[in-house]
Amino acid sequence: MKEKDTDNILYVQTFGEFSVTWNGKQIAGGSGTGETQFICLLQMLLHAQKQGVERSRLEEAFFAGREIQDRGHAMRSIIYNARKRLRKCCLPGFDYIRRESGVYYWTDEIRTEEDAAGLDQLFTRIKIEEDPEKLLELCLSACYCYTGEFLGTQAKALWAEKEARRYREQFCFCMERAIELLRARKDYDRMEELGLHAARVHPLANWETVTMEALAASGRTEEARKFYDDTVSFYFQEQGMRPSGRLAELLRSMGDQMEHPYAVFDEIQELLSEEGEKTSGGYVCTWPVFEGIYQMLVRMLDRSGQSVHLMVCTIVDSKGNPVEDGLVLDQLAERLGEAIRYSVRRSDVVNRYGKGQYLVLLLNTTRESCKILQKRINGRFRSGRQRMGIRYHVESVICTPEMERKIMN
Repeated sequence: MKEKDTDNILYVQTFGEFSVTWNGKQIAGGSGTGETQFICLLQMLLHAQKQGVERSRLEEAFFAGREIQDRGHAMRSIIYNARKRLRKCCLPGFDYIRRESGVYYWTDEIRTEEDAAGLDQLFTRIKIEEDPEKLLELCLSACYCYTGEFLGTQAKALWAEKEARRYREQFCFCMERAIELLRARKDYDRMEELGLHAARVHPLANWETVTMEALAASGRTEEARKFYDDTVSFYFQEQGMRPSGRLAELLRSMGDQMEHPYAVFDEIQELLSEEGEKTSGGYVCTWPVFEGIYQMLVRMLDRSGQSVHLMVCTIVDSKGNPVEDGLVLDQLAERLGEAIRYSVRRSDVVNRYGKGQYLVLLLNTTRESCKILQKRINGRFRSGRQRMGIRYHVESVICTPEMERKIMN
């Protein structure tokens, strides 16, 4: 990107955090900025620009729910103080805020550039552009222009929420178009970069699938597996849920498409072997692997005569309700994982399914043995006067006629 000439231009950042910069110096906003009347006034006027903001809208923003006897006087005080503060910011000596027919405007005397206005301009061009090459560049510029939610958490006013929704929709539209064009060109490097950017600026929206698709299409198997595990952990920590099934589907498709160079039996066996501490305790695996093992065992049940049980372990509070969030839950979940891993046998399979929930596949065991196992896990999990506990649900895995039909088909 070209370096901006910052001389005598007022730069306004509204995506992510709000900030106003003049000649390279920040004069308002930034991290930790509160919702002061001065900041709210700047946000509204600088975003509205030539349209201006009606006095009634400003009064609603400043005085809603408050008993103000003379709103006109209070409004004039806010404008006066804002002008006084702006004069101290080394801005040129203009009348920064003017009023015409009950509408307030930011001055035309100072050149102003706002990131949100830039995205609006790009989006207008995107909707009419027909040349694929130019369209791709416009879409990429729009995507990278969006660096976070409009005004972030600084403004909870209705107007700001509506604008945040509108810009988020623009960003998603541009992302979809850019992905479609990059996919057609097999430009997986830029596709990977774009997916990482989208996941940063619009988190927990499953944009990780874009990066995963790029890694899968590039055949970068190990990077894709690590990226999958990191993404699942992130979603657990932030929301206690899994990312979209598309992520696991892409990981599985990589396994289907993988081709290895010719190797002798010993080399293949060495590649398949576990290493180090992974060999102790139960077999801990990701969801796609756990799902594959479960489905394979279901297929084998009729002929092998094995007894297989699925056990779900959920962290609960003193009243038996699932614990859904908090730092304590993260710590307890780690402890529960260790307790399960070293309580089950090496042949049992373990998966962290939710933020405070684990799945265990128990091979060749009975319900009585499951109860003994639960006591063993409890013994390793409980500590001191800890009020949190574990709720267990155990069912025998049975190959039903419906399952058998699916398998045969």
